[in-house]
Amino acid sequence: MPTRRRIGLIVNPLAGLGGRVALKGSDGAGVVAEALRRGAAPTAEARAREALEALLPYREQMDLLSATGAMGADLAQSLAFHTTAIGAAIDRATTAEDTRRAARDLLSAHIDLLLFAGGDGTARDIAGVVGHAVPLLGIPAGVKMQSAVFAVTPRAAGLLAAEWLRDPARIKTAEAEVLDLDEDAARDGRIEPRLHGTARVLVERRFMQAPKSRPLPDDDIVLAALADEIAAEMEPQRLYFLGPGTSVRHLKRRLGFDGTLLGVDAVRDGRVVRLDVAERTILQLIGDGKSTIVLGITGGQGFLLGRGNQQLSPEVVRRVGPENIIILAGPAKAVALGAAPLRVDTGDAVLDTALAGYRRVRTAPGQTAIMKVNGT
Repeated sequence: MPTRRRIGLIVNPLAGLGGRVALKGSDGAGVVAEALRRGAAPTAEARAREALEALLPYREQMDLLSATGAMGADLAQSLAFHTTAIGAAIDRATTAEDTRRAARDLLSAHIDLLLFAGGDGTARDIAGVVGHAVPLLGIPAGVKMQSAVFAVTPRAAGLLAAEWLRDPARIKTAEAEVLDLDEDAARDGRIEPRLHGTARVLVERRFMQAPKSRPLPDDDIVLAALADEIAAEMEPQRLYFLGPGTSVRHLKRRLGFDGTLLGVDAVRDGRVVRLDVAERTILQLIGDGKSTIVLGITGGQGFLLGRGNQQLSPEVVRRVGPENIIILAGPAKAVALGAAPLRVDTGDAVLDTALAGYRRVRTAPGQTAIMKVNGT
């Protein structure tokens, strides 16, 4: 009989809470309170459920040791895993210290793999406790997720854990960077991930995302010229939602405003309609009119949707229409991705499948690359 493996589980119930309401993250009690005031709904448990469902056929080969209650045990037990809840019950909103305590408890319980659902802040808290003692596998449930400890989608995390269960010796581990956004740089108009340490992760390129790379200055001149071209093509009366990132910022500046580096801005007829819009506002602005989304590509990772732009929710994308998405990337960024596909992870498997295929990416004035997009 195969050896039963001990998998630890931690779910950060508040991860990703600020995404659709344009708060850029969910770290800190103040941010959580503001997200809830704006009508945000938790999504981390649903993301963790998707990963665990991919593991259901293998539950007889594993023992699941989980943080208590909403931090994982309730979900695992609802799916009929052999679950042992570790730690004291928590009857309030969870904190970073709760995450660190859960990681210490699970490490003391001699787990073989730690599966967690959260974002970069959760990864930083867990890696700071676990170090390289056991491999980590992140279920992407936050807003940005710049670290290389996350699977490309929740389902991919479950599938990779399943492959590891089937043959642990075949799935190698390697050191990966744990990154989080440098907030001081963001305030100065730069997107720069800050290295907080490293962790051991399962190595499987099909399932794991690369770390976020820095913007490439070689692309700046080309992107400025491309912004001129796109601005000249913008249709009167059409509403344009310009996504986050340095690539799309060239277009914002061409239209005469700096815009929101880490958010989505709405423009019509070359003028700002609203800055830093949340999902609810986007849906209100769309109404019955025509609209377009302009997206950049996450450097090093290739994500179009699902990393730092959750305001562009599945409902928003459907209302705009997948055919009304403009993708732009400087040639150096596109080349740096090599043969890796672009990716979408909207949280809606049907939409992700609809978005998959081959799409045009504008890389310079008059130049287009055809790049493959992978869904869930």
